[in-house]
Parts: sequence; C-alpha cells; structure tokens
Amino acid sequence: MNVGSLLGRIARYRPDDVAVICGDRRLTHAEHARSVHRAARVLLALGLAPGDRLALVLGNRIELLEIYRAAALIGVVVVPLSPLLLAPALVSLLRDSGSVALIADAGTASLVEGVSRELDDIPESRCLLIDVPGTSKSRDWEARVDAESDAAPAVPEVGPEHPYNIVYSSGTTGLPKGIVHTQRIRALYGLLFAQRFGIDAGSVVMHAGSLVFNGAFPTLMAAWLVGCPYVLLERFDPAEWIETVRRERVTHMIVVPSQLTAVLHSPGFSAEAVSSLRMLCSLGAPLPRETKEQLLRVLPESALWELYGLTEGFVTVLDGRDFRAHIDSVGTPLAYNDMRIVDGEGRDAATGVVGEILGRGPLLTPGYWGRPDLTAEAIVDGWLHTGDVGFVDADGYLHLVDRHKDLIISGGVNVFPRDIEEVAARHPAVREVAVYGVPDERWGECPIAAVVRVASSTVDAADLRDWINANVSARFQRVREVVILDELPHNIAGKTLKRVLRERHVST
Repeated sequence: MNVGSLLGRIARYRPDDVAVICGDRRLTHAEHARSVHRAARVLLALGLAPGDRLALVLGNRIELLEIYRAAALIGVVVVPLSPLLLAPALVSLLRDSGSVALIADAGTASLVEGVSRELDDIPESRCLLIDVPGTSKSRDWEARVDAESDAAPAVPEVGPEHPYNIVYSSGTTGLPKGIVHTQRIRALYGLLFAQRFGIDAGSVVMHAGSLVFNGAFPTLMAAWLVGCPYVLLERFDPAEWIETVRRERVTHMIVVPSQLTAVLHSPGFSAEAVSSLRMLCSLGAPLPRETKEQLLRVLPESALWELYGLTEGFVTVLDGRDFRAHIDSVGTPLAYNDMRIVDGEGRDAATGVVGEILGRGPLLTPGYWGRPDLTAEAIVDGWLHTGDVGFVDADGYLHLVDRHKDLIISGGVNVFPRDIEEVAARHPAVREVAVYGVPDERWGECPIAAVVRVASSTVDAADLRDWINANVSARFQRVREVVILDELPHNIAGKTLKRVLRERHVST
C-alpha cells in the first residue's frame, strides 16, 4: 500500500500515456517516473530516512507532484504548508511538525530565507529552492535533480500504517492542528474516490486549487491509482479554467464555492465550454442553493456533485444522479463510513432533529501530530466529533446546518449563519456572502452580513440589509448591518475566514 509505487506500475504498462499536464509541460508516465526517481534520490542524498518530515512551501507546480510521489516511495513524511503563511505561523508549524528539511520556490523563497535563522532543526544545506536564480548548486533543487540518475532508487520497507503526510487544518476557527494520514489512508482515498466518482483510465482530472489543501487529494489519489491524465493549473483564473476544461476535455474536477462563483460570472462560461464534465464536485464550504440552481441549468446531466468532509477522515457525497432530488443535502456517507447525529447529552437524535455530526470509517486519522490530548477530545470510542451541526432526513441524507463555532446566540436563540446566507445569496446583486456574529449590548450577539456585489451592481448596504431582513424566516435572523467588501477573506482551502471578518468588525 505504498502510494508512491503506483507510478512505477503505470509507467511499466502504459509508459507513453500522458500523466501530467501543467502549463506548457506534458509528461508521459515514463517521463514522470524518471523525474520522480531523480527527486527521490535527491531526498535520499540529503540524508532523509523513513519517518523524517519534509516541509514543502510551494505553489502548484509539477515539482510538487514529483516530491509528493518521491517522498511516498521512500517513506519520507511530507508536510505541505500554505504559501500564504506569514513568518511567525510558518516557524510555528515547522517546529510543531519537527521538519528536518524544507523546499520552497520563487514565490516563497524570501519568506523561507527570512525565517531560516529560527529553524534549529533545518540546516541551510537542507533548505532547497526551486526556480530561484542565483541559488548555490548545493541548494538548487533543479541542479541537484539534474545531477541524479533517473533509475529507480533502492526503496526501504514502508508499511501501510507508516505516515505519508501531515496536513495542517485550515485554522478558520483556531490554531491549526497537524492531521496525520498514513499510506493506507491515502491508498484508500484512491480506491474509494475512484469508485465513487467514476474515475478510470479514460478520465481527465483537473485541479485548480492549492495542492496543499486536503481537498485536492480525493481526485489526486484516484488519478494516481488509475493512471489517467492529471491537469494542474498553477493558479486559479476563471478564463484559464474555462479554456483548459474545453481544450483538454476535462471530465472530473473538485472545486470550492468561491471558484464556482468566479467561473459563473466569467464571460466565457457556457454549457458548451463545460460539456465534457462528468463530475464537478464542490467542497470546502456549503454551496448556496442559488448557485446550485444556476449550475444545474448549464452543466451536463448529473455532473454537479457536492462533498462534505473533514481532513480528519469522515466524508459524505451527494452524487450527481441524486442532486436534484436531494439538492439541500450533502449526500450520504462514503462506502464503509458510518454517521450519527447526537444531542448535547450524546444521545442519538431522531430523524429531522438537529445535533452534532459524528462519523467514523477507514479514512479516519490516527491522530493529531504530537497532540494525543486533542486526539482524545476529537475521537471518542472510534467516533470523530466533527463540531458541525446537521440532521438526517427520512431518506438518510445528511443536511449540514452550520459549524457549531459559527453559531450566533442572539437573545438566547440559536441563529445559524447559513440560513441567512442562503437568503442573501438569492439577491441578484450578491456574488458572495458571509454572515457572522458580533457582540451586542442588548441581544448578546447580532448577525452581520459581509457581501461582495456582482460587478455591475451599485445597490447600497442599507437596501441590501432591508431586503435580507424582509426575506428571512424569523425576526431573530435579521441582520444588524450589511458590510460591502471588494472580496471576502479566504484561506488556502477557499474557506471564508469568518474569524477575520469578526475581528475586523470588532476592532473598527
């Protein structure tokens, strides 16, 4: 179950098939395998051994895919970190993970060089740079790779429970935690998601989000398993996204709602442009009902999917074939996954009753890196406590109500921001919306709506507030204020940072 071995198998039997497309580079499986072998030899030459942690602060590029595969092959544990991190956060995560080597690129080199003096466990010789002119040969990734043989290296024994990577949580509600995934878990990602999504050797998978986000791995691992072409965009641009889907005849893709919103408002978006898609799956945040309706009018039949999941390892999927009939749900658990809805006392809730979502299954993390205390809090008797609130309908489909930590308590009443967001999203001038709570002397907390308008709109905040308040279901859902922004703050995973919005509002 070493996922790093998958490429060698495909390269042997289908060497000339396309493996990776990124920018103007197209590599066959044989070419990709030779590059991975050289990358693995560089890591071995650095003295890295199975279990050592290798931090990556890289944007989307072919080298990142090669390092993912090379590390897996030789048992090195990859720690993918967001290129958007600020220096103190980067130092904190490098120390927390115990990383002993680091690879950065031109976009992150200055950040890494600036913090290198604080990294006692990462000597300068193990801090390599990609695509950075003037780098010494000993630290130049490309120079070191080019000097290595492309023959397969000697591979140490790497068992299924050996850690493959440590993915840090996005930190939307607090400090990030290092979530461990083993070789077995990543192998099962490939098997389960290839089966669920219908990804096979004839598919074309594309990814336009950050590869350090765990949401990239369901389709990445499936593509590794079946050996289909994997199209990687170096950055998300709506026009490039549309053109690449059209040109490469992309069949499967995972996106986040903010990307879908941008694509829908792009001039080149049309039914013809996306006619090749068999699966366009949204994850990372709830997809507003209004956006779903727009997409259903344009996408091929059964092509719109939605995934709800946690990096810790519980997943539900709303299949495109079930989408219209269960449009307000996030589907049913992935194969071999179980789900419960429990009340505040830990008792199973009845059908239709809101409670905390608990899940378990074979993708469940063995724990948070170096934090057995947090692991024991989150996983109790084998069940992951998600911190999300939802209910199950009579057909067994999960309906996500909100994040428990985003809950607004106004006048003693529970107010779920998503209920208000769904209403606001129906206004023709609203492109994106996020509702959050702020302190209020009278009610304890009150809802505020941050709105990004469509480009052509000039509607003002007061009119939007009045429209929202006239259309919500209850008086306690009325927003105190609408704040109009040019853009909402998002993390690398595309999730809206409500914590940042709340802090900004309180500090002004």
